[in-house]
Amino acid sequence: MIPASTLAIIAAGGVVGGGVMLLVLAITGTEPRTATVRSGGPSSLLRARRRLVIAAVVFVVTLVVTQWPVAAVGAAVFALAAPALLGGAKAEREQTARLEGLAAWTESLRDTIAGAVGLEQAIPATVYAASPAIQPQLRLMVDRLRVRVPLPVALRGLADDLDDPSADLVVAALILNAKLRGPGLRQVLTSLSEAARAELEMRQRVTAGRSSTRRSAQIVTVFSLAAMALLTLANPQYVEPYDSLQGQLVLILIATLFAAGFWWMKRLSGVDMPARFLVQEEER
Repeated sequence: MIPASTLAIIAAGGVVGGGVMLLVLAITGTEPRTATVRSGGPSSLLRARRRLVIAAVVFVVTLVVTQWPVAAVGAAVFALAAPALLGGAKAEREQTARLEGLAAWTESLRDTIAGAVGLEQAIPATVYAASPAIQPQLRLMVDRLRVRVPLPVALRGLADDLDDPSADLVVAALILNAKLRGPGLRQVLTSLSEAARAELEMRQRVTAGRSSTRRSAQIVTVFSLAAMALLTLANPQYVEPYDSLQGQLVLILIATLFAAGFWWMKRLSGVDMPARFLVQEEER
């Protein structure tokens, strides 16, 4: 027969685990996204499975060492959410490389059009010299054109694949030119490439300023977790009050405060991108 206190501790652990899971969902989001070239596919699924295995191992180890269900659930949820809470630098680097590649491709497209070449011929000619950050998306657009997809539709697909507000500006200008066939595309592409270069410089400055905040958040997180683990292992008598039901309830409060602190540090080190405007009506 399981004691009532043990059942209460398990229930408390479920409550804190559910609360932290809701926090993770609030940070990472739950809305499904349209599959694009950049969606990792099998590699993303493999990373998710690996993360689940790591979280399960962390849960078991923490439960065996501390015998605290609340701490075990909290540690497992933290292992799942650690990339979202402590990461972000890789995504910023990818966005910066994509914007830099977009600016270079816009300039290459402008120079190609200057040779009295139509837009349908200029786009495939500039794909193979494009930056690797945007080349898969451009190749996919060229493949659409080869199977007789209209140019405006293929350009909208490129905007969805790039998924960047700056790319929407360039693609929108190309769509208007593909539909209206008016003059002045070279001047428009020149202005857009200059705007993309200016935004790239601004993003690089913002990224350099936020990197210190992100590094501070990572140091605080690692130091806090290491201090708690060392204190639990080195001085079990000091943390013995957490073995009781009241101690587990207090641990729920502590875990909630830590989760709120991690969330706030993530907000400080994150970048809020402007919303895209070149989207389908149902996506809005």
